[in-house]
Amino acid sequence: MDFDLRWLLFALPATFAIGWLASKLDTRQWKREQRDAPKAYFKGLNLLLNEQQDKAIDAFIEAVQNDPDTSELHFALGNLFRRRGEYERAVRVHEHLLQRGDLPRSERERAQAALAQDFFKAGLFDRAETAYAALRGTPYENDAELALLSLFERSRDWRSAADVARRLELTGTASFATRIAHYLCELALEAQVRNQDDEAQQLLAEARSVAPQGARAHVLAGQLLARRLQPEQAMAAYAELLALNPEAFNLVALDYAEAAINARCTEAALQTLTAQYQRVPGMHLLHAIAKLEPETALQRQRLSRHLREQTGLSAARDLLQLSGAQLNEEEAPLVLTAIDRAARPLQRYRCAACGFEAQHYFWQCPGCLNWDTYPPRHVEEL
Repeated sequence: MDFDLRWLLFALPATFAIGWLASKLDTRQWKREQRDAPKAYFKGLNLLLNEQQDKAIDAFIEAVQNDPDTSELHFALGNLFRRRGEYERAVRVHEHLLQRGDLPRSERERAQAALAQDFFKAGLFDRAETAYAALRGTPYENDAELALLSLFERSRDWRSAADVARRLELTGTASFATRIAHYLCELALEAQVRNQDDEAQQLLAEARSVAPQGARAHVLAGQLLARRLQPEQAMAAYAELLALNPEAFNLVALDYAEAAINARCTEAALQTLTAQYQRVPGMHLLHAIAKLEPETALQRQRLSRHLREQTGLSAARDLLQLSGAQLNEEEAPLVLTAIDRAARPLQRYRCAACGFEAQHYFWQCPGCLNWDTYPPRHVEEL
């Protein structure tokens, strides 16, 4: 049967008309979707960009009411509540998401991670721990482990913190040897409080093997040996610290001198301290040398030499106290008090990460909670 070409005259215009109608329908559908989009959502975004969080929250609540099935609106609202410190409301939003049966797995895991953050920020560490543990085997597992590490540090659960740090090392996230050594040192201090010195020694030995360059385990080991009336072993622990981490030896210079006096090894200790001072001059070492060699004339010579090379109020105060500087009995205390007040802020330790200053040396900064961020020198010597 021959095909009638006249049908093409009707088919081509009909095909064109159908295509044109389809395009019009798509355009109308797109416009309708744009009109149906929640205006409150865009209003909330605009208010958020203008840093008007109160009004933005109201707008997002309105958007959620208009479109309760949109999970992104709930996440935006929950994050806003958390940023404002309204943790209870943030928890309700994210728990509502988890209760939805139609939520995809990826969104459910995201809601679980957000809920764990809510609990953590609210200080509900037990609930946060459970929420983070539920994220194992998900794409959020690594972040959850890091958060758990911070959580255990804040709650001072050092054994759990060490377990988490070891798991993170196995995943190749980073090296946590220094942190693990600190956790073991904290456990050793707890053992000493319980008068379990043998356990403390074992924990400190493990800490030294985990992080040989770490100063804290050597410091605590030497101090523990000194308290147990073993000054020779204490000197050996301090000498090992000097070999591995010379700068941190400043922290135990006086302890080293005290152990040397008790062990009757003052001459050898004096040589060690003098050699270290010649390499890295500092007031900690000068005070330790003065403990072993307390003659006033020798102290004045050392302080004068130190001041010629390094200007510092602490050395000036000590020299003035020894010499009197030809001041009478009324003037000398006044001058010493004035210099002491001026020098006191410079005799603090300063965190290299956040600048937090403290009179005592901290292994973990109380301000930023980072480890080993305090240089073992006073501010005036930095």
